[in-house]
Amino acid sequence: MHILGRMKRTLAIWAFALSLLAALPASAACFADYKAKMDNPLRLHYGVIEIPDNVCSVDAAGPEIARRVATEGWELLEVMSVFDETGLSAREADAGRYYLHF
Repeated sequence: MHILGRMKRTLAIWAFALSLLAALPASAACFADYKAKMDNPLRLHYGVIEIPDNVCSVDAAGPEIARRVATEGWELLEVMSVFDETGLSAREADAGRYYLHF
């Protein structure tokens, strides 16, 4: 009986913990739009990128975006804004091939 009692208590604790997790709000995705350039010859692009929640501000997103676009030789010029998924569709056509590319 002693083992059965511990198992019931453990299950109750797990059920409580899972109910707390289920009650937490879902984390909203974070996106940014930006401008980047590449020299020789000069090329510019406007893009939309998904960024981690912990850098979901214009200032904080800069280093993250700069690092990612640099993998293909681009230099970040400006982080224009950050937004959630409700702002994606309005930017898709303008970003073209750089829509969620990086």
